Amino acid sequence: MSGNHYKGQEVSCCIKYFIFGFNILFWLLGMALVGIGLWAWSEKGVLSNISSITDLGGLDPVWLFMVVGGVMFILGFAGCIGALRENTFLLKFFSVFLGIIFFLELTTGVLAFVFKDWIKDQLNLFINNNIRAYRDDIDLQNLIDFTQEYWECCGAFGADDWNLNIYFNCTDGNPSREKCGVPFSCCTKDPAEDVINTQCGYDIRAKPDSEQKDYINVKGCVPQFEKWLQDNLTLVAGIFIGVALLQIFGICLAQNLVSDIEAVQASWVPPPLSMRRLPPHSSKKASAYYS
Repeated sequence: MSGNHYKGQEVSCCIKYFIFGFNILFWLLGMALVGIGLWAWSEKGVLSNISSITDLGGLDPVWLFMVVGGVMFILGFAGCIGALRENTFLLKFFSVFLGIIFFLELTTGVLAFVFKDWIKDQLNLFINNNIRAYRDDIDLQNLIDFTQEYWECCGAFGADDWNLNIYFNCTDGNPSREKCGVPFSCCTKDPAEDVINTQCGYDIRAKPDSEQKDYINVKGCVPQFEKWLQDNLTLVAGIFIGVALLQIFGICLAQNLVSDIEAVQASWVPPPLSMRRLPPHSSKKASAYYS
C-alpha cells in the first residue's frame, strides 16, 4: 500500500452527488439557452456583423437568453465539476457566485420597494425606447406584442405613446399606412375571430378617445403591470422566496462539501515507512535502516 491513510474522515456521497446532479441540469440548460441565443443571432445575421449588436435602439430579447444561459452555464460548470472532482476552488467559486447573485436580487428588491416612483419612470422610459425600435427587430416586436396581448394594454401609459414610433405617429409628413394607428396586439380580442386581423389598429387613434376603447385596449402597460403585481403578490413573493431558499440551500450544501473535503485533506497521514514502496536502488539502505 502506497497511498495516504485517513483518520475516520470522509466526504458525504449524498451531498456530493446531489450537488453534481442538480448542477449538471443547470449546466445543460445553460448550454441550451446560449445555443438558442447564438442560433437566433445567426438567423438575424448578427454573428456575421458583430457591430450590429449595438445598433438596435431597444432591447434585443436574445440578450436575455445569452445572459441567463451564460450565468447558468458558469454556475452549473463550477458546481458540477467542483463536486465531482472534489475541487474546493470551484466549489468556493460556486458559493461566492451564488451569494453575489442572491445579494443582487435582495438589493434590487429593496431598492424597487423604496424607490417605486423612480422604478416606474425607468420602466416607462424602457418601454418607450422599445416602442421606438418596434420595427427594427422581429424578436423585440414579438416580445412587445406578447406583452400587450397578455396584459391587455397599449403603450407605456396609453395608446398615444405609439406616436414615438416613426411608422405609427400622426404627423402630417408620415407616409406610412400605419400612420395614427397601433399594432394589432393593442386590439381587443373578438372570440368569434379565428384569424388575427393584423390591420385592426390602422387609423384607430384618428378616432375620438370615446370610440377608441371599443376597438383597442386603452390602458397602458405600466399601470397594468402594477395591477398584475398587486393581484398576484402572493405568487410573486412565493417565487422570490422559493428561489432565495434554493440559493441559500445550494450555498450551504457547497460549503458543507468544502468542509468535508478540507477535513479529509487535513486528516491525511503518511503510511509507516515499512509500508512504503522504495525504489530498487534504495533497498540496501532500507534494509540497513530496518535492521
